[in-house]
Order: sequence, then C-alpha cells, then structure tokens
Amino acid sequence: MPFSSDTFPSIAIIGSGSFGTALAFLLGDRCHRITLIGRDPHVAEEINSKHRNPRYLSEAPLHHHITASTRLADAASHSLIIFSVPTSATRSTAQELAAIGTTAALVSSAKGIERNTGDRMSQILREVFPRNPLAVISGPNHAEEIAHRLATCAVIGSHNAELASALQQLFTLPHFRTYTSTDIAGIELGGAIKNIYAIAAGIAAGLGLGDNAIAALVTRALSEMTRLGTALGGQKETFTGLSGIGDLIATCFSHHSRNHRVGLALGQGKALDEAVASIGMIAEGVPNTLSIYEAARAAGVSTPIIDAVHSILYQDRPAALALRDLLSRDPKPEND
Repeated sequence: MPFSSDTFPSIAIIGSGSFGTALAFLLGDRCHRITLIGRDPHVAEEINSKHRNPRYLSEAPLHHHITASTRLADAASHSLIIFSVPTSATRSTAQELAAIGTTAALVSSAKGIERNTGDRMSQILREVFPRNPLAVISGPNHAEEIAHRLATCAVIGSHNAELASALQQLFTLPHFRTYTSTDIAGIELGGAIKNIYAIAAGIAAGLGLGDNAIAALVTRALSEMTRLGTALGGQKETFTGLSGIGDLIATCFSHHSRNHRVGLALGQGKALDEAVASIGMIAEGVPNTLSIYEAARAAGVSTPIIDAVHSILYQDRPAALALRDLLSRDPKPEND
C-alpha cells in the first residue's frame, strides 16, 4: 500500500484522555475528519456540543470538525487509527476492534509493556492485526504543552519507510517537529522504562535529597535504561534520543509528569493508593514497575533503581531506606 501526505483523509483516536485529546487538538490543524473515541458518554456529548473535553485539557478548544463517540465501531472506517488507551487496555481494545474489522494504518502512542507477556504495545497490535501497517510515536510529549502549542518534538517508529514518511508529514506543524526511526523496540522501551525513573526522581524530591542527588539518579537511570533496553531488543543509540534521554528528562523533572507527582507524594509520606488518587489520572509507571521489573529479572539484567522503586511500591520498603540502599551499594566504575 503506497503512502503519501494525502493517505490519511480521516483519523480515529481511541482514548479520550489527556494525550488522546492533545493529539486531536494537534491533528485538527491537519485533518478535517477526526473521531475521538472514549468510554464516557458525558465527555463525548460535551466534545460534540461545546468542542472541549470537560475532564482533560478543558482549556483547549477543539476544532468543530472533531467529533466524539463511545462506539469503537466508529473507528473502523478511518484511514488512520491511533491507540491512546492505557497499556492495560491495549490488547482488549485491539481485539474488540479486530472483531469489527479494519484495514487502517495503526499507530500506538501508549508507553508501557504488558504484564506477564512482556509484550510491547506494537507487538500486541501486530499479533492482533497481522496485516495492518503499523507505527509508534513517542518522545517528551506532555499533553498540556501540546495543547498550548508549545514547541514539541517526537519520534515516529516504523519498519515501513513510506508509512513513517507520511506520518512525519502529518505530524509536522510549526510547533510540532517529528523524526523517524526503524527502532520500534528502542522507542517503546525508552518510553516505558523512563516512567519508573520519574517515580524515583519524584521520591527523591519529596524526601528533600537535593539537586545533586536527583541529577545523579537520573544520570544513572539513563545508564540502567540503556542496559535493560538493549537487552530487550532496542538499539543503544535510541536511548540517547527523544524517546530515551529526551523523555527521561521531561518526565523526571516536569510538574506535568504524573509519575513524578506520584513519586513526590510517596517521598512526602503518602501511601501508594493515596498518592495515585491525588493526581486523578493513570500514572503508567505504577503498574509498569511490575511488568518491567519482571522483564528485567527474566533478562538477567541488573536494575538497582527499578528494584528500589519496586520495593517501595510493592514490598512496603520505606522510601528513605530504599534510596539509602542505592547510595550504599559497592563502589564500581561509572561505565559498569
């Protein structure tokens, strides 16, 4: 199937949360038929009547040609379908859509890996849709800043060069610049693993450990992320790019980062349930700590920072003690 800038006359975005809404806002400048699909009838009604999402990015006006629906079947006829649902819902959503049937090109924007299987989101989509053209998009892309048209860069990953080029044209606007890559695994792994380090950085901030400690933590996190990411199939250079260090920096230091805010609350002494409830949205790093910890153990990769966050979230290890243990590990060369 040939692709060009005119390949996608219509777009469906599955998931009407903050990032799905931000993508609708962004692509509304490029495409005149966009359907935003979610679960909440009230949200869909508000988008259709008032052209704003009342729950997420409510300050961002949506183009009048953007419509909302709660029917997944309404996605099937579009030429491009973007999955922007939580990672835990990707497989079930994909299976439901496959039962309806579609020949559309598929793009995953979710950041995480599936528990138990260790599958990345593109692997799930490829399993469910063996013939559909497939790509991923990732990077330091806070929805709040996209919705304010602040300068943003992203990377599009695909093994289909024509599809990647067409998506790059679609996603290139004056305030949004995209690059392409064939390293789908590295792009997805960087976007998934960095969420755990954002929790760790938030914990360190909540404990008042200071900028020196947090800078060291994030630097060592990049080394650990690269070590694990390459073991799981990514290319080393990808982790020095937008979906690696770029996303790591954004999510570890930004007040927009849900994972950082969860970590901050934990460092300030809140219980996990209280910390998650306080942000009112899904922080993918919390469930993905389990799946990525399991993947690291299966791969036999040393991940002391991930292990520390796992012990805090799921083994009731006090945050201060877990981070102290990191500092008291045996000395070693920096490149080890």
